[in-house]
Amino acid sequence: MKFWKKALIAVAALTVGTATGVSSIHAASSAVNSELKSKGKLTIGLEGTYSPYSYRKNNKLTGFEVDLGKAIAKKMGLKAEFVPTKWDSLIAGLGSGKFDVVMNNITQTPERAKQYNFSTPYIKSRFVLILPADSKIKNLDQIKGKKIVAGTGTNNANVAKKYGAKIVPNGDFASAVGMVKDGRADGEINSREAWYAYSKKNSTKGLKMIDVSSKQKPAKISALFNKKDTAIQSSYNKALKELQKDGTVKRLSEKYFGADITE
Repeated sequence: MKFWKKALIAVAALTVGTATGVSSIHAASSAVNSELKSKGKLTIGLEGTYSPYSYRKNNKLTGFEVDLGKAIAKKMGLKAEFVPTKWDSLIAGLGSGKFDVVMNNITQTPERAKQYNFSTPYIKSRFVLILPADSKIKNLDQIKGKKIVAGTGTNNANVAKKYGAKIVPNGDFASAVGMVKDGRADGEINSREAWYAYSKKNSTKGLKMIDVSSKQKPAKISALFNKKDTAIQSSYNKALKELQKDGTVKRLSEKYFGADITE
């Protein structure tokens, strides 16, 4: 009798554990599946060359937005499928249905909001100036007429334009830094987070970084959706909220940036 009681208790515990595991992951609804590019998959567009957001390590795609994308897709009851794409084609690719969502350090802007929908923000990105160590530039007010590197169509380029800089187009962080090092540009505008990641693996000798948050408020970074895909957006936001609440987003932030940049 005691043996059977123990067996029943074990089965009950296993059932409860299994149920708990399932309940934490939502099955994708028919509404979500009807909007997806491929049923059962959340197709995510990203660059794959922008450390620490998405990049390759030992030829495997990794990074903050890669891990976050996988976690969100799992919560949505989907499998994440990543499509590395050059920045210039990312947002256009979303519009043409190449992806369900873009996760690529996307800043919320009024211009983008006219054509696309945003997720709840998942990090705050601070703008920085990356300059030669002997540069006399101290803030954004002093970049007018200077050659400043920024990716085409990025919020970095918008900031450079706002302050009257001559924009030198380059969306690759490492080569942009190289342009500053070599004297082919007076500086670069990018994110503090990208600078931290770069400086962990590369020498920054001859360079300096200036946080310009006093002049330019931190950007709200969100995923981007087509306006018609409201079911995907809603399910994504619900999954993201759970991951923010249980500390997953904060842990991923600390893993890839060395600090909590979610606030």
